[in-house]
Amino acid sequence: MPKVAKQLSDRAVAAIKTEGRHAVGGVAGLHLRISAGYRGWILRVTVGDQRKDMGLGAYPAVSLQQARDKARRIHDDLRNGQVPISPKVQQRTLIASKAATEKSFRWCTEEYLKTKSSEWKNAKHRQQWENTLDAYAMPHLGLVSVSAIDLPHILACLEPIWNTKNETASRLRGRIESVLDWATVRKYRSGENPARWKGHLDKVLAAPGKIQKVEHHRAIPVDNMPSFMQGLRTRAGIAARALEFLIHTAARSGEVRGALWSEIDFDKAIWTIPAARMKAGAEHRVPLTEAALKLLVEMPRIESSNLIFPGTKGQQLSDMTMTAVMRRMKATAVPHGFRSTFRDWAGEKTNFPRELAEHALAHTLESKVEAAYRRGDALEKRRQMMQEWSNFISAPSHTP
Repeated sequence: MPKVAKQLSDRAVAAIKTEGRHAVGGVAGLHLRISAGYRGWILRVTVGDQRKDMGLGAYPAVSLQQARDKARRIHDDLRNGQVPISPKVQQRTLIASKAATEKSFRWCTEEYLKTKSSEWKNAKHRQQWENTLDAYAMPHLGLVSVSAIDLPHILACLEPIWNTKNETASRLRGRIESVLDWATVRKYRSGENPARWKGHLDKVLAAPGKIQKVEHHRAIPVDNMPSFMQGLRTRAGIAARALEFLIHTAARSGEVRGALWSEIDFDKAIWTIPAARMKAGAEHRVPLTEAALKLLVEMPRIESSNLIFPGTKGQQLSDMTMTAVMRRMKATAVPHGFRSTFRDWAGEKTNFPRELAEHALAHTLESKVEAAYRRGDALEKRRQMMQEWSNFISAPSHTP
């Protein structure tokens, strides 16, 4: 072990100006090294059969007493059979360790989206996530480490819009909760999720059902459908035919706009919509009525596109094209509202079971028991119902 030099005082150490190593005493092997203007602490120790120098920090940022304390701890480690690590290496290791585990909410969101967005049906879903979080969460959480996020951070995001934009706020809460759950599984945070609703936020925020005004899609009254259809049939253009097909099939706008010729079985009069294009993620078969089949037979085909209702450049119609047709007809409704009109017709003017109408609309059954027992898709029963619907809306209008 190196000899212990004469123990210098703080004043004596401060007075050292010449370059080189200067033993300061108090702890064996402790030196002040001066080189090219740099003044720092060096501890020379023997590890095994090798000598090594360990940096203890710059002087005077690390005082004489602090240097001696660090040196003594290293000697203690050696006596206990531990390989000493220099404070500088320890600091670098600590920083690297923190960098590996301390992740910001923004970083976690980006990684979560990379992981999960492949499960979503289209890029629009991811864009909705990003837009909501960017607008309402990132200003409060973006740079905050996920390990530090707690109730006050969540409320800062939610409270300003909870009463005025409750649907958006509710989705925002769920998305923040998902990102934080992901961060917990990845060991970037621990403890309860501060964005959870049940037993937590439900104690400090009003229930959505109490404050949210449900705005139903504007729909044309059932009894006005024959006159509306009569006017629609006089309209030229692919968008008008797409809207007419949508009404006969009670389908969603996206399902119709994305409909392909390859999905139509003319012999069996069935339109099979693949699971990837269905909201519930399950294949849906639509029985085609006589009017729906006639419409398809009369539709022109474009060799370069498999779409039944292509846009001007062969691409899928935009989600506003059918709405534009209705606006030109002065109709105070939206395309999705025809599904509500169909449901009202089935409930008010027919004896068809509720479940049959719900199946025609491709709604997911709320009752898990009912869903488990319904093995088939009641295609032929639905065919009869859809034909009666088609007959009803195609009847001559008696409006003067």
